[in-house]
Amino acid sequence: MPDRSDRSAEPEFRVEIDQNPYLPLGGTEVHAVVSVTSNSPVLVGSSVRASEVIIVDTSGSMYGEKINAAKRAARAAIETLRDGVRFAVVAGHREAEMIFPESAHLVEVDASTRAAALEAVGRLRADGGTRMGAWLLKAAELFDTADDGIRHAILLTDGQNNEMSDVFERVLRRLEGSFVCDCRGVGTDWKVEELRRIDAALLGGGPGIVADPADLEADFRAMAQASMGKAVADVALRLWTPQNAVVRYVKQVAPTVRDLTHRAVERAAQAGDYPTGSWGTESRDYHVCVEVPPGDPGRQLRAGWVRVVLPGEGGAQDQVLASGNILTEWTSDEDRATEINPRVAHYTGQVELAQAIQDGLGARREGDDPTATTRLGRAVALAHESGNEETARLLGRVVDVVDAATGTVRLKPSVDKVDEMTLDTNSTRTVRTRPHPGGPGPGGAPGPG
Repeated sequence: MPDRSDRSAEPEFRVEIDQNPYLPLGGTEVHAVVSVTSNSPVLVGSSVRASEVIIVDTSGSMYGEKINAAKRAARAAIETLRDGVRFAVVAGHREAEMIFPESAHLVEVDASTRAAALEAVGRLRADGGTRMGAWLLKAAELFDTADDGIRHAILLTDGQNNEMSDVFERVLRRLEGSFVCDCRGVGTDWKVEELRRIDAALLGGGPGIVADPADLEADFRAMAQASMGKAVADVALRLWTPQNAVVRYVKQVAPTVRDLTHRAVERAAQAGDYPTGSWGTESRDYHVCVEVPPGDPGRQLRAGWVRVVLPGEGGAQDQVLASGNILTEWTSDEDRATEINPRVAHYTGQVELAQAIQDGLGARREGDDPTATTRLGRAVALAHESGNEETARLLGRVVDVVDAATGTVRLKPSVDKVDEMTLDTNSTRTVRTRPHPGGPGPGGAPGPG
């Protein structure tokens, strides 16, 4: 866990709850969009403890322009790191090889280590296979050599993982939540699903495709800059629910879709901690669904108490950074009870949109054209309805749109693989909505009693 001694370097958090609190008689499902916003201080020097591991695929398929572009990208990331940040560079092939430093530990960035790392990156050579699990284990080993704080890795690959699937899965389960990893695939010979699995386990910002190796340098610089903007790690979204209630799901719905439901850790009575990773200055939205026993007309209930928490370790007290309430009231007023909150509706559609794209592309790859047409047509309709212009544009490269509103489409007879993979990697990126003007504001309620 991060060092909590200097609270001045941590962001200020705010929680807003947006929902329709009214349920019909007999109703049991309470839905709410929880918006979490953090404002981070300006980060200078080592005011925030942070570690960065840059993992570059150096398998044989990286030969030529890819490895040269990867060198430029790694150098750009190194140049972006703040002085005082601890870092290392790893070459990934059939095993994980230390490039800088030579031994398996992290070193602090200063003029000397930065220059040495830039020189060492120039010695990268393409040879060998692709074993991403081994690369990630090396990153975890490196992070274990440093004091706690922000732990971030960048992983670049151009190929498919050579490890057995069950071996890879065991590694991901073992490392789940231990650090944050952003993944990039260069070219089109890698599998989106493999990087998506890493992203889900290690709370990245969503896998990305870099079709042209020439674009790697700018992409790596942007990822390193984003990492340098993080101020606090291991933040949890703690959800308390009343007795006899059931948490149906907790999903991050903006800026990307991520299901956190099965990642809950019980650290307090009737409460689960859902991991959210590292934070800087940013906003994220979560869709929470809680099932409660039905109540009588006019009965009011706190269906959930949401807190942004830095969990204490070794008996230390938890630090609550912000909180808000999910409320419900049973009513016989049909108009009130059946009104759907626009933000809940929007994000329900965005989650369905992501799944429709992935289902449709999967069916297309398997030659199931009817299913592909139906699912991608549904995706077109959802993108049109929600105003997700970027996703609509990407869908237009895979299908011919006859009527966007109804989702009437025809599959294109041939599709560039770059376009298909770009649509796939972007499927979980959502369009955000602003909090509803009539929704409750930031909460600061006392604990359940």
